[in-house]
Amino acid sequence: MKSFIIAVVVAVLFFLALVFGARNEQVVTISYFIAQGEFRLPVVLAVVFLSGFILSWIFAIYHILKLKFALRTLNKKCETLTLQNSQDIDA
Repeated sequence: MKSFIIAVVVAVLFFLALVFGARNEQVVTISYFIAQGEFRLPVVLAVVFLSGFILSWIFAIYHILKLKFALRTLNKKCETLTLQNSQDIDA
């Protein structure tokens, strides 16, 4: 449920950025290291927002997978210790 609410908030922010950009048809100049380009403001806003969103999800998925792997390892260790403990009690 929490991830659904976050997805809705992100979708609303993306929609607001597009509406803001659609109302501002200005051309902005973006300077690269070796070149320079002129783009419309809505395109720049959409690309920057989407790239930040994707980059954030990549980092989040990395940390979530790392935590799941650690949890799986600890659960296996806990099962092993529980099994050893029950064998010691029986002996």
